[in-house]
Amino acid sequence: MEDIKAYIESGILELYVLGDVTPEEKLQVEAMAAKHPAIKAELGEIERSMEAYAEHNAVEPPDGLRGRVLNSILTNFGDDRTFEKYDDAKDNVIALPAAKQNNFYKYAFAACLALLIASGIALMNLYNKLQESKSQIAVLQTNNQHFANQVSFIEKDLGVLRDTSYKFLKLNATPKAPAGTAVSIAWSKQKQKVWVDLATLKMPVNDQAHQYQLWAIVAGKPVDLGVFDSGADSTGMKEMKTIAAIKTDAFAVTLEPRGGSINPTMDQMMVIGKF
Repeated sequence: MEDIKAYIESGILELYVLGDVTPEEKLQVEAMAAKHPAIKAELGEIERSMEAYAEHNAVEPPDGLRGRVLNSILTNFGDDRTFEKYDDAKDNVIALPAAKQNNFYKYAFAACLALLIASGIALMNLYNKLQESKSQIAVLQTNNQHFANQVSFIEKDLGVLRDTSYKFLKLNATPKAPAGTAVSIAWSKQKQKVWVDLATLKMPVNDQAHQYQLWAIVAGKPVDLGVFDSGADSTGMKEMKTIAAIKTDAFAVTLEPRGGSINPTMDQMMVIGKF
């Protein structure tokens, strides 16, 4: 009994519970515990005492520590730079195929993601360039149409000027109009057409509520030949309504409500002239 008591008081049992013994001492303690119930009971009592001490002195970890530890583990796991690179010839360590596969899939995913982003950017740039091209084409088409209209107007003007059937007449200002007011017209009896030369027009600019109206005086009666405007953008020759009368006494222009009148407003007659 004295040997058992001395063995228990030697402190080897506490070191065994703490795991601080050599493999030989561990086997010895386990053999003694199996042989002597007192030693086994003492080991149980030591384990219970240490568990109670640990629970009593346990410290609650701060909030968020678990998350920070996990995040640190995941970050280190995802960063190849945290792993040591071993020399196969020096340490005779064989690389695991699974680790190579994991790295391959990770790099492949990163490459695919980069390619997807680059493709999206390229498509967006291509779309923007396509929209710009469409806008430029629309502008060019508008300009071409404008030029085509200008050419058409010029051809008509030249056609009138070259046509010997047209006679040109300048309508001069009446006392109702400002000094210098004048309108030039071209009239063809054969073609029964009348044109107003807007390029040489010298008329006060009309407002949005009024327009100038051209009249032909036939046998003392006014015949409506249409309306026109006077402004900074008035250019070229403007074709008026057809006149069937072969003999015309005179031509006149009055200021009328926009769209024209059935009968001329005599006190608003601006110019008049006759061949």
